[in-house]
Amino acid sequence: MRLEQTLPLLGLLLCAVGITAQEDEEVEGVSSQEEFLVEISGTTVTITCPFEAEDIRWELSGITGDTKERKLIIKDHDSSPANLSCSSGDQKRQLYLNARVCANCEELDALTVTGIITADLLITLGVLILVYYFSKGRKGRASSAGDRRPRGQKTQRPPPVPNPDYEPIRKGQREVYAGLEPRGF
Repeated sequence: MRLEQTLPLLGLLLCAVGITAQEDEEVEGVSSQEEFLVEISGTTVTITCPFEAEDIRWELSGITGDTKERKLIIKDHDSSPANLSCSSGDQKRQLYLNARVCANCEELDALTVTGIITADLLITLGVLILVYYFSKGRKGRASSAGDRRPRGQKTQRPPPVPNPDYEPIRKGQREVYAGLEPRGF
C-alpha cells in the first residue's frame, strides 16, 4: 500500500482507539469530563462538582458544608486563593481555586467582541477609500490658488546670486593673476 492510502486508515484507527479508551475511563456516578466547572460573574463564583450523585459534601478551606446540590455558589468572593473539595460517599475531588474577581467589570461575549473588531475594520476601510477617492482627483490641479507660476520645463530659473568673494576674471584684469604660475611637484 502507498503512504497516501495508509494515512487515512491510520487516522481512523487512532480515533477508534481514543473513543474506546475514553469509554473505559468513565466511572459510574462521575461525569465524563471529571473536572470542576468554574463560572465567574462579577464577584460571584459558581463551582460545579464533577459527581452526579445527590448527596454531595463541600469543604472550603477547612469548613464543611452538607448540601444536596452539585453547585457551590460563593458570593462576594475576595479573590483570595482557596482549597476546596467535593465528596460523595467514598469519592473525593479537590480543587485549588485562585479566581480573580472584579466588581466593576463588564462581561463581553464572543459575538460582541467580534462585532467591535468588524466595525473597527469597516470604519478603517471606509476612511482609506475616502482618502483615496479625494486624493485621486488632485493630481492634475495646482497645489494652491496663490501660486500662479507655471510648472514644468517652461519655467526659467533666475541667475544665481553672485558671491563677492569669488568674482570671475574679467578680460582687462588678467595682469593681476599673471604672477601666479602653476608649479610642478
